[in-house]
Amino acid sequence: MADYRNEDTASWDTEQVRRGQSEQRSHQTTRRRRKKKHMNPLLYILLVLLLSALLAGVGWMLFSDFCAFNRGTKTTVTVEVTAEDNVSTVAEKLQDAGLIKYKWFFRLYAGVSNADEKIGMGTYELNTDMDYHALIVGMRSSAGNMTAETVRVTIPEGYTVRQIIHLLAENGVSTEEELTEAAQTAKFDYSFIDNDSEDISRLEGYLFPDTYEFYVNTKKPANALDKMLSNFNSKLDDELLAAAEARGYDLQEIVTIASLIEKETDGTDQGKIASVIYNRLEGPGDKGGTYGLLQIDAALLYALPDHEGAITNEDKTVDSPYNLYKYAGLPPTPIANPGLAAIEAALEPESTDYYYYALGKDGRHHYSKTLNEHNAFVNSSEYGG
Repeated sequence: MADYRNEDTASWDTEQVRRGQSEQRSHQTTRRRRKKKHMNPLLYILLVLLLSALLAGVGWMLFSDFCAFNRGTKTTVTVEVTAEDNVSTVAEKLQDAGLIKYKWFFRLYAGVSNADEKIGMGTYELNTDMDYHALIVGMRSSAGNMTAETVRVTIPEGYTVRQIIHLLAENGVSTEEELTEAAQTAKFDYSFIDNDSEDISRLEGYLFPDTYEFYVNTKKPANALDKMLSNFNSKLDDELLAAAEARGYDLQEIVTIASLIEKETDGTDQGKIASVIYNRLEGPGDKGGTYGLLQIDAALLYALPDHEGAITNEDKTVDSPYNLYKYAGLPPTPIANPGLAAIEAALEPESTDYYYYALGKDGRHHYSKTLNEHNAFVNSSEYGG
């Protein structure tokens, strides 16, 4: 009889257990495979068709929006792009204006097409026939784009064109020489601008005082001037123009009167200053002793830009149409750029019998109906600002 070894029996038992476990797993896998069912081919095809139709529908909607299909009757809208805008906010404005339907898709296209390097600040006329590419091109500005550096400049009421040009140059918008050349020679598409003239006074009165965003070192300084002209033009509603016509004055005359008001007051008595101007223009000259002479120092100083100090009697002899001591009526152009309050005062002056005013030591204007009253005040201890 062979020698019996415990380790042999243990080895055989282990093999048997492993073989049994392997067979058990094999049987379980086979049962699972037998239980697995294949998807119905018709159902699979149906799902594929539904998914394809969904993708095709979405694709067509996006394609239609991209190509400006199905926008209905052509409609033109105005869209303004400011320095605070980016591609996302521009997309929102286009969606709100009805020019696109899917702003996220426009943003995607804008990112691929580098729209931020093409779209610039400005006010644009766009329409519903424009596709995405046309919209971006329509908001293109040769002066700069959305990534360009800008500067915020406030134009004070009563500044002249020369002062505005100097202020813009100080803020790096362009050089004083380039801005002056643009003011003299650029063509501006507004009926109130004389494009045949090459004098910067043709812009006087129409560069509306406000706060603006300008491109730094702009390639087209005329665009900076146009921004202010456009703002003025936007203020010319039918009501304002009708009021000017009702007074019997054209737009330039109203703006000229407004500029005189702007330069003669601190803003607290514009209606009274306006009344004096109209009384002198329209009233009987013998009553006030003015005979149509406005006698406004600010107008004479416009003709003497380098003048310092108070107006002298010698100054009043200067032969200039802006010398309203010498020439009756209005000066040939506005003498500054008035704000809206001064324009409104020119349209709706107070009703008074005043022909004169002078500044007192209290910092207020004192009004008189006659020359004698005026002289009495000027010779009093209350006179003098």
